[in-house]
This record gives sequence, structure tokens and C-alpha cells, in this order.
Amino acid sequence: MTKKKHLTQRQQQRIADNASKRLRAPKNKGVESVDDSSFAATETGLILSRFGQHADVEDTTGAVVRCNMRRSVASLVTGDRVVWRRALQPTGGIDGVIDAVEERSSLLLRPDFYDGLKPVAANIDLMIIVSAILPTLSLNIIDRYLVAAEITGIKPLLVINKADLLSADEFIATEQQLSLYQQLGYNFLLVSAKSGVGMAQLLRYLHSGTSIFVGQSGVGKSSLMNHLIPDLEALTQEVSANSGLGQHTTTVSRLYHLPDGGDLIDSPGIREFALWHLTAEEVTRGFTEFAPWLGRCKFRDCKHISDPGCAIQHAVEAGDISQERYDSYLKILASMAQDKPNYF
Repeated sequence: MTKKKHLTQRQQQRIADNASKRLRAPKNKGVESVDDSSFAATETGLILSRFGQHADVEDTTGAVVRCNMRRSVASLVTGDRVVWRRALQPTGGIDGVIDAVEERSSLLLRPDFYDGLKPVAANIDLMIIVSAILPTLSLNIIDRYLVAAEITGIKPLLVINKADLLSADEFIATEQQLSLYQQLGYNFLLVSAKSGVGMAQLLRYLHSGTSIFVGQSGVGKSSLMNHLIPDLEALTQEVSANSGLGQHTTTVSRLYHLPDGGDLIDSPGIREFALWHLTAEEVTRGFTEFAPWLGRCKFRDCKHISDPGCAIQHAVEAGDISQERYDSYLKILASMAQDKPNYF
């Protein structure tokens, strides 16, 4: 039985409290009012990371300033481009205020069982889905992230870490296993932060735009980050010293500039990436190979599970859709109702 089916009284109270907060009018606990004469003219900046009601803003020169948020700023995440003003008299602590968030090109959300939908990062060009060979390579987890990538419109890249643990035959077998995704238009890399295998190819994907590492805890995202950014440990220690947060293993999302160009966001690992915030129709659209058969079922309300005259099931039987991907689709649908909090 899962933990979700046997919640303690304390967990149940926490869920109820969080749900109650969401039902009330949202109120940002940021700066309620500021004396405009205490701040300079507005300027643009980039959010490197957020800590509660504070955020690190990078200005146009590359300097980082710790800022408060105005109450009018409803949402703020790593990767946001903002309008802010610096304090005329720096305090050495909070030295600016964020007035507004510019329009986003993309936003990655992560469903949390206790706290609802949590924004992770914004303005992402490439979602790097990191998995590991051991203990097992979970294609269902990969499929969940691919659905999220399709729904948010962010280009995905599959990265399988710890390839150094594979024998030559196992390496070839894993490539064959992943060729299914390549046939669907998804690129993949087998890499190793330890041996350096595949890291040069990975860097080529990262040199332009903003990328984000996503994946379960323990797949080696931090090891990859340390390999890609040689001075990451020093940068992380600086963040931790200033805020008390940010140490690896990652506890908050943080944007780093790569030495040879491009930006990379490291996000906290999770045990399981749920999709209960999506509808069944959205999950269906997240499987791109289903598209040619949508709207061709016998019944308009076909659930694509056991309905007679289902075009998708027919495509599976004919070999036009892989049985593995269809089984993964059914597994996701079955888990949605089970995982979904009763307040959502």
C-alpha cells in the first residue's frame, strides 16, 4: 500500500490547511509598500533563484542582488525576467525590490501532493530528462516527463546517466531500447559524469538558450552539474553562505551560466513525477504518436482503454503504435485518480 492511502492525522491536517489557503484569495507576503524615494530607477534583471519571499536578481552587468518581492508579484521562479529597482542605500542584505515579472515563454510546473502545483522554472528552451541505468531504467518515468514537455511546449532531451556501469553489450542493448524514442523524434544521449562518456555531445545541446535538468532523486544530476561547471562547488557554497539554502543535493532551483555559453537550471530531484493535474485528454495529446488516430474512434467519447472501435487500440494491434508506449499510457491514466489529492 502507498503512503498516500494511509495518511497520518498530521498529514491530513497539513493537506487540509494547504487546501484552505489556496481557496482564500492569494496574498503574496512580499513587500507591502515601499518608499519610492529609497530606490533607484527601474532596470531589468534575471532571477537566478528564489528563497521564500526573497530572490537573487542578476543585473545587466552580471552582479547579483538579493531582493524583496512586491505583493503585486503573484508568482516568481528561477529563469523569470523581471523589472526591479535597487536600494539607494545598500544594507548588505536585501538591496532591492522586484516590481514586476515579464511575460514568460514557458513555465514548468511540478505537482506536489501536499502543496498543489508548484512552479519550478520559467523561460526554458530545453528540458533535459535525466534517468539512470541503475537500479533500473524506468521508461514510464521518462514518458511522464515527455507528456509534461509536450503540454508545456518545451523541447525535451533524454539523458541516461551512469553509462560507465554498462558492458559493451548492455550499452548497445540500451541504445536499442531507446531507439523507440528516436523514432518519435526525441533525441537521447548515454552519458557518464564519472568517465566523461557523452559529455561533449551534451555540452553541444547546452551552448545556446536555457536548459533545465529534471529527474528523480539519485540519478546523478548533481554529478553532471559538477562536471559541466567546474567551479560549481564554490558557487554553491557562496549561495549557501548568503541564504542558508542552495547546497547540493539541490533544495531549490538555481540558474547557472555555463563557461562556454548557455544557461543551465538545476532543479530538486523528486521520487515520482505525477501528472494528476492534467486531464486524460491532455495526457493523450502528450503521446505524440497518438495524434494521427485522434478523432477516428467509433465513439466521440472514447477513453482509448477498452472501448470498441478505438482507433488507437487498433493502431497498437497493427504495430503502428508500440505496445510498450501504450502500456505506459495506460499506467499513467490508472495512476492519475489514485495520486490525485481530494482537494484538487
